[in-house]
Amino acid sequence: MKKRTYGRIFAAAMSVLLITGCGVGKQSDTGKDQAQTGRTTAAASEQQPSGGEAGEAAGAGEKDSVIVAMGPNSEPESGFNPAYGWGAGEHVHEPLIQSTLTVTTTDLRIAYDLATDIQVSEDGMTWTVKIRDDVKFTDGEPLTAKDVAFTYNTVKESSSVNDFTMLKEAVATNDTTVEFHMEKPYSIWPYTMAIVGIVPEHAYGPDYGEHPIGSGRYIMKQWDKGQQIIFEANPDYYGDAPKMKKVTVVFMDEDAAYAAAMAGQVDLAYTAASYAEQSIDGYRLLSYETVDNRGFNLPAVPASTDEQGNRVGNDFTSDVRVRRAINIGIDREEMIKNVLDGHGTAAYSVCDKMPWYNDEAQVDYDPEAAAALLDEAGWVVGADGIREKNGVRAELNIMYSSGDSVRQALAADTQNQLKALGIDTTIEGVGWDTAYTRALAEPLMWGWGAHTPMELYNMYHTLENGSAEYSPYSNETVDRYMDEALASTSLEESYELWQKAQWDGATGVTQEGDIPWIWLCNIDHLYWANESLHVADQKLHPHGHGWSIVNNVDQWYWE
Repeated sequence: MKKRTYGRIFAAAMSVLLITGCGVGKQSDTGKDQAQTGRTTAAASEQQPSGGEAGEAAGAGEKDSVIVAMGPNSEPESGFNPAYGWGAGEHVHEPLIQSTLTVTTTDLRIAYDLATDIQVSEDGMTWTVKIRDDVKFTDGEPLTAKDVAFTYNTVKESSSVNDFTMLKEAVATNDTTVEFHMEKPYSIWPYTMAIVGIVPEHAYGPDYGEHPIGSGRYIMKQWDKGQQIIFEANPDYYGDAPKMKKVTVVFMDEDAAYAAAMAGQVDLAYTAASYAEQSIDGYRLLSYETVDNRGFNLPAVPASTDEQGNRVGNDFTSDVRVRRAINIGIDREEMIKNVLDGHGTAAYSVCDKMPWYNDEAQVDYDPEAAAALLDEAGWVVGADGIREKNGVRAELNIMYSSGDSVRQALAADTQNQLKALGIDTTIEGVGWDTAYTRALAEPLMWGWGAHTPMELYNMYHTLENGSAEYSPYSNETVDRYMDEALASTSLEESYELWQKAQWDGATGVTQEGDIPWIWLCNIDHLYWANESLHVADQKLHPHGHGWSIVNNVDQWYWE
């Protein structure tokens, strides 16, 4: 094994013996008519029973249950409350317990779940949503438009994971109709509706997250904090009955998850590229493409100090020729091979492969052209191989979050590649308590990626202080395209405006434009899966290696 010891792994495996539950499962992703429901289902498939208890080999459980290992950060700190999200650092995923108004399809378009019809006013200020009339919460009470309105008004006031500032209020006009009155036009509202789980007004309180009542595919039956969560299929679910009747999610670090798979204690376990060359009897390695990207910001304004005394801007990276040189001077394929063992794809934006991605962002690795740009900018190679300009050395410090080995390795690889261009780079592990502020003046290795164009907006749009949120940058034309995209009354037509914000032929955030961020790679999400377990086709995973894999666990099955 690479950089691991058998002793450490088998010691970690001992905790697995405490897990209760058994494993089995399948999934697929075929959509229903959007005018009725977009919740995806799979064609029925013959399932062979394979009884047993936890502690026996994976796949020896009952035919309709499965055990999934996720990282410790995937355990929800605040429970299963839509206002507070589930796993830390996971940008979007479908709730298993609650229903949503819409869902995203495998190509990241919008389909229906609770919704039966969606209309938007000509001015984009009112969304009218009709919902199903045959849905009940698991306590037997009907789900009505009042519950939808209550949910959205609640998350508007208290959400800590999503922005609802565009929503003025939600109003139920009758039992099956809800109106969303907006503060401003927001064409991508259907993407927000795809991740907000509907809660019951009559049963919502401070402890809702730990005792959730929903109308979704599963019921939370047991939560042993720090260890596992057990879900059971909702017998009154209005859609196709889940094939997987019991889903046990256990939380453990990479070593313990690998050990649990080796010991046959889990049916599917998340893993990292460092384990990819290993093999486990009875298991296969699954790899899923993602928009879980890694990249670093390059402050696009000269150095200064703000009113709070924080350093803002960077004299070296404020020159667009330097930023362009860095973007084409990095060999992404080499980085993916050396850091990710080949388990990733090159990234050129925060939204690669999405419907709103502009493929003009893609660039070729060209170190000669990169060197020419630096020469043109006046940065001349000195005797020690490091460039200088007016007595100042070409230097960068790239930060990464302490404890994140992948980001550290990407930063180190970037350091080596930039040195070949004549840029002296140091790398530094930092805590998130200081990283956000320091990133106003120094590059930071970030992780992003979501099933919504708002990720693009959050990276590049100017705030009231005159700068983008996470790194100093501003472009009025880019802002205008994104504002027009949000104001559009056609979601499909808005995609073109998002693409123009990236590059319109004259300006944008790509190579020939301002290029204030350097995107490196999208990290494949890897899992060890019992070779008898059928895991249905996955959507492009967003940032966060956790709950996304079980978005359609109801459709998994044993072969």
